[in-house]
Amino acid sequence: MTERFDGRVAIVTGAAGGMGRAIATRFAAEGAAVLLADRAAAGAEAAEAICADGGWAVFEQVDVADAADVSRMVARAMTELGGLHCAVNAAAIEGESGPLADLEDEEFDRIMAVNVRSVFLCMKHELRAMRAAGAGGAIVNIASTNSYRPQPRQAAYTASKHAVLGLTRAAAIDYARHEIRINAICPGAIDTPMLRDAISRRGGDESAVLDRLTLGGRFGQPDEIAAAALWLCSDEASFTIGHALAVDGGYLAR
Repeated sequence: MTERFDGRVAIVTGAAGGMGRAIATRFAAEGAAVLLADRAAAGAEAAEAICADGGWAVFEQVDVADAADVSRMVARAMTELGGLHCAVNAAAIEGESGPLADLEDEEFDRIMAVNVRSVFLCMKHELRAMRAAGAGGAIVNIASTNSYRPQPRQAAYTASKHAVLGLTRAAAIDYARHEIRINAICPGAIDTPMLRDAISRRGGDESAVLDRLTLGGRFGQPDEIAAAALWLCSDEASFTIGHALAVDGGYLAR
């Protein structure tokens, strides 16, 4: 591994598993000090694994839809890790199994809180910290191919991921002059517990899902999202601002 992020501090939300854990692990392997944030206590084990491999990581148990929790998360990165240079807001949920008219109000509110309110709150506090430090920075929000092409029986999730792109682009315009670059990744069918749960819940067949959602005949891997996230946070992407990068096995090209 290179040391592209040596001396830098990164926050990754949704870091207990899936794409978030892969991103946090990759940041640490490339030299960053990483704050892993998640509501699930399994994030502590993820941080311990990073440290066991020689990286520098801490875990903060956070409800990303709670303003006080998010403020505390960013403050800890600033004080304990020494700053904030990169942030990847990856926390998200998906739990629908029916059309919009059958969606419970509470489920809609829950999805919007975790997927949209959290991105707003995280960016709000991350941007304040980066702006105050005056050294620029990079933020990546995890959106979805649903941001462009809705899937059946995913009205709330689709709406939430459209909103993530809107927040990303609006903030990118506002903060480019502060040398803070804000971009998004739109993952396709990535082999995570959330994807496997969605397939099971909807009674889907894996081969049919692969045929419908990819051109490459396989699911993407979390580390492929990590590679994209780290590139967007790196100096190699210094002229990339307000972009939504699809990592989707060709799905949106179809």
